[in-house]
Amino acid sequence: QVQLVESGGGLVQPGGSLRLSCAASGSIASINTMGWYRQAPGKERELVARITSGGNTNYADSVKGRFTISRDNAKNTVYLQINSLTPEDPAVYFCNAGIFTYVPAYRYLEVWGQGTLVTVSS
Repeated sequence: QVQLVESGGGLVQPGGSLRLSCAASGSIASINTMGWYRQAPGKERELVARITSGGNTNYADSVKGRFTISRDNAKNTVYLQINSLTPEDPAVYFCNAGIFTYVPAYRYLEVWGQGTLVTVSS
């Protein structure tokens, strides 16, 4: 089967930076759009950024100019560069991908990672 594993979360001071990574693995035929979502306490999960297989990107208004999404197709990995962290950014960040797999049969799956926690100190 296929899975996504995030890494890079942690505790950062306001104004700081960090880079999240999410690697897809398993029986992958191809990967369509990949994205990052986040969910803060008491809030709904929201789209942060996404990137198509061709490199087109979209960002939530709240992170434009501060976050950058990118991907390395050869490594089946998507990244989220987070800059200028604010106290409004702490959340669990999840990666998401549309993946074509071939085991046990050829099919399309929307796959979620387990999440990585980003915390901003006061």
